[in-house]
Amino acid sequence: MTAATTESVPRSFPLERFYKYMFLPGLIFLLVPGILQTYLLMPFPGSQDLNSIDVAYALQSWVVPLRIIGLLLIIGPIIKGFMNGTILRRVSIVMFSAFCVMVFYFTTFAASASNIFREPALLRMAAAADNRVPLDALVIGVQHNGVAKAYPVNYLAYHHRVSDSIGDLKLWATYCSMCRTGAVYQPVVDNQPLAFRLVGANHYNAVFEDEATGSWWYQATGQAATGPMKGKQLPIVPSEQMTLKLWLEQHPTSLIAQPDGAEFSREGYQQTEGYDRFQPKKEGWNPNSWVVGVTSGTAAKAYLWSGLVSARVVNDAVGNQPVMIAVAADSISFTAWNRTVNGQQLTFALDSGKTRLTDTQTNSVWNWKGECVEGTYAGQKLQPAVAWQQYWHAWQTFYPKTEKWER
Repeated sequence: MTAATTESVPRSFPLERFYKYMFLPGLIFLLVPGILQTYLLMPFPGSQDLNSIDVAYALQSWVVPLRIIGLLLIIGPIIKGFMNGTILRRVSIVMFSAFCVMVFYFTTFAASASNIFREPALLRMAAAADNRVPLDALVIGVQHNGVAKAYPVNYLAYHHRVSDSIGDLKLWATYCSMCRTGAVYQPVVDNQPLAFRLVGANHYNAVFEDEATGSWWYQATGQAATGPMKGKQLPIVPSEQMTLKLWLEQHPTSLIAQPDGAEFSREGYQQTEGYDRFQPKKEGWNPNSWVVGVTSGTAAKAYLWSGLVSARVVNDAVGNQPVMIAVAADSISFTAWNRTVNGQQLTFALDSGKTRLTDTQTNSVWNWKGECVEGTYAGQKLQPAVAWQQYWHAWQTFYPKTEKWER
């Protein structure tokens, strides 16, 4: 054959070359998006320090399509290699395929926050007479229209959230075990009821997705961080954090959330036993120092926990709202109130027995429910302030302009 004849024959692109150039991109599409999303939404080293929630949210929409593209790109080389390859090559292909399956299982199921922390399908409540929760357990308590309910922190930490109601008031009690903050919200925005699933964490705080719009919400603020509802705020339900013993002294008819032994094993709940009694050892404004954060409108202020325990009662102001924070004798229960009554700002201190509060203006006596039981303001009740206990690094992240208080 002459040179001219050879040059006139069109050259085809070899299939082997296609397999060679498409295998690596296919592998990247198949594995990397899922690995990256898992890294960004789980507490791996460095992942929680990134401002990555928008990236993780975008990846959610692209993970499945990219995996399909990746699988289509590598399936040809895998089949060809297995059919025509040596025994060693076939073994390598089987091992590689098993590795891909393991990565897929880990990123889709094993490391899925919604699978690790599941909400109980049926919340079991009990009166004090039938309660199985230890009295020294820390609870998040809610009172509405004369009805009180308590949610043990240990169980909230295990589930991260429970759905409940008091009458027509829908409740969504939440707790983040990484930033150690409990908050209760109404799961309703613009008159639209919302149901949530846990998708992971960002900035060491639990992130939930509402099923209606797919928006992602921070647990610490109840605000949508990304998605169609970005910027929307879940209504906050006032709550208190104290031992069950102290809560029942104030609300003897309260119902208490019980461990769900039917759906969740006792061994699972044992993972968080003693969790509510742990307190950070470091003093000062260290990342894992406990603070009580108080908000009023756009103002925010952090109170160093060690200083609150030492002072027991702190009279202060957050923005334009005069507040009082009181820590009980057990050094773990606290509550916060607006200290304005009938237009008068009151200043509080412990009474001589250090079990109740008195105001210096009228010497009226107030109990731990914020009710005046003796004196000029008898029958009056202090209004709760919006307050949470959490790690300093979490509070500072979500309220970067916060003021600081320490004794």
